[in-house]
Amino acid sequence: MIPASLLFACLFALVHLGIGWMRFLDQAPRSRWLSAAGGVAVAYIFLHVLPELATHQQTFAEALNTTDATAEALVYSLSLAGLVVFYGLERAIRVSRKQMAAAGRGGMPQAGAFWLHIGSFAVYNLIIGYLLLHREEPGLQSLTIYGIAMALHFVTNDFGLRQDHQIRYDRIARWIIAGAVLAGWVLGRVLDVPETWVAMLFAFIAGGVVLNVLKEELPEERESRLWPFVGAAAAYGVLLLAA
Repeated sequence: MIPASLLFACLFALVHLGIGWMRFLDQAPRSRWLSAAGGVAVAYIFLHVLPELATHQQTFAEALNTTDATAEALVYSLSLAGLVVFYGLERAIRVSRKQMAAAGRGGMPQAGAFWLHIGSFAVYNLIIGYLLLHREEPGLQSLTIYGIAMALHFVTNDFGLRQDHQIRYDRIARWIIAGAVLAGWVLGRVLDVPETWVAMLFAFIAGGVVLNVLKEELPEERESRLWPFVGAAAAYGVLLLAA
């Protein structure tokens, strides 16, 4: 029988490979489905991941031989680090695109910026694939909640990546990041890291997800849909609280 975690890993990979076929998402104002997907991902982070991290402060305190307050600060500092890292990447891509446009060389970023961006998302996907098998809460219900939220997050994120990198995304990037998430699942099968490290990975990814969702929803040129975002966040939030 195929493990459910592998099915979700394959679903993630299919999203990466097939985002260009979802032509109904490419519209202005922004597709309500993209805004709804962003709302689900944000609800998952704030109502599931961050509360889980708070409950594991004692694990950090014992592992690092420090106080609960210091352990709490470390957890949320890692989330902040994830947000800052991906904000920096986003700024680098925007600056590179402007430079290329000003030089009359189209709207795609420079090659160096492209590889930095996609390499970072490959690591991001590797961690998300690994966490399919090593989350704070084991079990099919936790896996399903995580898998649905991350699959929808990838829809939003990949749509933005494809807009940034255009033909490079279709030719190169989608294969790299799809392979990375599958490699993360394989790594999870053969490598079992300490619980403290799993919590650290969750914290870092939480900050990254928040930034990557909001940077797709907030810019004015996105013409985002408020009510699909709010409605999806509220509906998935209710589901999480009831689970």
